[in-house]
Amino acid sequence: MNIETWQGVQRLLNEYANVKSDDRVIVVYADDSAEQAAWVCTALECQGIVFQRVWMQPFKDEALFSRLINALPAPDSFAGRLVVFTLERDTLSNHDVLRKALVPFETSRCYMFRVINACEALFSTALQIGPDELSARNTALLERALLSSRLRVESPGGTRLSITLDNNAYRWVSNRGRARPGGTVVLPAGEVATFPASVDGVLVADFAFNVNTVTDRDARLQAYPVTVEVSEGRAINWSCGSPEVKGFLDNAFSSPCVRNVGELGFGTNIGIRTGLQLNSHINERCPGVHLGFGQHNQDPQRVGYDCPLHLDLIARGGLVWFDQDPNPLDLARLVPSSNPHPTSPRDEDAFSPAGQNDLEDCCGLMSCDGLRLVGN
Repeated sequence: MNIETWQGVQRLLNEYANVKSDDRVIVVYADDSAEQAAWVCTALECQGIVFQRVWMQPFKDEALFSRLINALPAPDSFAGRLVVFTLERDTLSNHDVLRKALVPFETSRCYMFRVINACEALFSTALQIGPDELSARNTALLERALLSSRLRVESPGGTRLSITLDNNAYRWVSNRGRARPGGTVVLPAGEVATFPASVDGVLVADFAFNVNTVTDRDARLQAYPVTVEVSEGRAINWSCGSPEVKGFLDNAFSSPCVRNVGELGFGTNIGIRTGLQLNSHINERCPGVHLGFGQHNQDPQRVGYDCPLHLDLIARGGLVWFDQDPNPLDLARLVPSSNPHPTSPRDEDAFSPAGQNDLEDCCGLMSCDGLRLVGN
């Protein structure tokens, strides 16, 4: 493990979770993330934090509830919070089981961090930037976007998009890694997104893709960028110099619903500089613009369609003009804001706690066979 990776482990505990000596921690992990779970446990041990490790089978684990009950402390046996970390490589699994096991604990004492794409690069890049800085960067973008109705986006790779916003109808999502009692933080963090009322132009995705299916396909697009022509919020033409990638796109766009632009997203995590081969949210958080095709990030009744697939095509960097303001925002050199984070955007929460009208993540992972939802 290099020094950057260890720093990322420390930042997860000390900045994202703010773990204290009177807290109790549960580390839930799948086989594909056992090594990363060991790093977290080692850091907890070094800090003298009481913790338990619990193994989890991805997708569905009927015996997980019993293992959790045996590992959880009695609610009245400690004074602090219960902090739960889950680590998986490709999936977000067994959420209903986790929530059911936490019922005996007051919501105000429970904090859950669901780590997807657990790998060394997650810690050495995405977790190098803490939630306070991500919040300030998201604020810098949101405080302009929330007051605008039209955007123009250009990227060095050739992206040219004209976008209409309807901030009265569609809410923004702000993933900044900030914990809240009873909530679920999805990591890696660093993105703001919404559903665009309309999009026209050309997207040149020259960084990577991220799709909510389990795939071992190389997600990087630097060598063979993808070009998508968009008209009235729908992909009408697409191309790529790689026949393999072009075939992948043809298959994805074969369903008419997947051609819909369901998301306009801006990555804000400056720790991510290089695209990963891994199909991952890490790539999606890179500073730049991306369009998500297929499933959207709004309440179902708001948009009027539902789709099992969500395909993000990501461009590196870019300039964003807001309404008639001649001064664009540079996504690669975003200056953090000192203002409070706006209250209207939702946190990205892959799963809604019972009784809360929260966002269901459009990027919840699925398996390739039949596009079966992974998240419970």
